[in-house]
Amino acid sequence: MEIRKVVTKKELNAFIKLPYELYKNYELWVPPLLSDQKKFFNPEKNPYYRHSEVQLFLAYKDGKPVGRISAQTNTQHNNFHNDKVGFFGFFESIDDEEVANGILKAAEDWNKNKGMDTLRGPMNFSVNNECGTLVDGFETPPYIMMTHNFSYYDALIKKSGYKKSMDLLAYLLKSDPIPPKLDRIAKLAMKKNSFEIRCLDKKNLKRDIELVFEIYSKAWEKNWGFVPDTREEFDQTVKDLLPVVDSELVYLAFADGKPVGFSVALPNFNFVLKKMNGHMNPISLAKALYYKSKIPTVRVITMGVVHEYQKRGIDAAFYYKTFETCRKKGLWGGELSWILETNLMMNRIAEMLGAEPYKRYRIYDKEI
Repeated sequence: MEIRKVVTKKELNAFIKLPYELYKNYELWVPPLLSDQKKFFNPEKNPYYRHSEVQLFLAYKDGKPVGRISAQTNTQHNNFHNDKVGFFGFFESIDDEEVANGILKAAEDWNKNKGMDTLRGPMNFSVNNECGTLVDGFETPPYIMMTHNFSYYDALIKKSGYKKSMDLLAYLLKSDPIPPKLDRIAKLAMKKNSFEIRCLDKKNLKRDIELVFEIYSKAWEKNWGFVPDTREEFDQTVKDLLPVVDSELVYLAFADGKPVGFSVALPNFNFVLKKMNGHMNPISLAKALYYKSKIPTVRVITMGVVHEYQKRGIDAAFYYKTFETCRKKGLWGGELSWILETNLMMNRIAEMLGAEPYKRYRIYDKEI
C-alpha cells in the first residue's frame, strides 16, 4: 500500500474518478458532474484556494487507487475562532483499515506541519460545502449537496483515533397537509409581529443577493463551526446554484424597514444528476431538461434570522410559506438539512412539524 500526493493532472483525474469506481454498483449513490468536480479542484476557479492551502492524497494498492483524502488549512475558520484546527475532506476508502489509516495519517502529518494541533472532518473543503460522514439513514439516496457513503466509514475513522465532534441531522417532511401547529403559529406570528416576507425578486436579483449575504453574515456567526465565506466564495456559490434555484422557494423577511431573515429551499436536483450519471453531453443534457420539471422534492438548505429578531415566529413563517409553495407546485415535500444536533430551537421546530431525524451525519476531531 502506498500513499501519494496528488501532483499531476493524471493523478487529479484518478482522485476525482475514484468514487465513480467505488460506488459503481451502489444504487443509492448520486454521481456529481465530472465537469463540476474538475472546476472545484482547480485553484484558478475555486476561491477557497485564495485564502487557504490544499493537498490531495491517493492511496494505491497493487498499483490501483483504493482511497483518497483532501488535507486543507482553513484560514477563515482559524482567524474567526482563534484556534489551530486543520481539516480533511473527500474521504473515500475501500473497507480496509490500512488504507483508511494511511490516508488519514497523511492528512494529519500535512496539517501538523502547517502548525495545526487538531484535525477535523470530513469537510469538502468547508462547513459551507458538503460535510459529514453518514452514520445513520443509509436506506435512501441523498438530497442535493448532502453526502452519502458506505456504512463502514464510521468504524474506519474511529479506529484511526477520531472522536465525534458534532452530529448533523436531516429531517424528512411531507408538504400536505400543513401541520396544524405550524399553520396556527405562523399565521399568529405574521398577524401579531410587524414583519413582511417576500420571494426572491428575479428582476432585482443582484440587490436581493446582497441582502442575503448581509443577513447570512449576521445570523450564522454564533453557530458551531461557522466560517464566514469570503465575498468571492459567496458569489461563486450563488453562481453555481442559480441554475437550480426556484425563486418562489427563496424568501426574505423584513422588519422595521430592514432585512432580518432569509430562507432557501432548492429543488432536489440529485433527482436529475442521478439520470446524468456524472456526464455533460447531448444525451445527458436532454435527460436533464426532461427530468428537471419532474423533480418531486425540495431541500430546505439554509435559513437565518438575525439574533435580535429571533423568537418572533419568522422561522415558522418561512416554513409555512415553503409548505404552501410546495403544495401549489404539487411537490411531495422534502428534507430539512442539515441542523446541528445542539441547535435545540431548530430541532424543536422540526419536531413541531411532525418530523424525526431520518439521517445523521458526523464530523470528527483528533488531536495531532
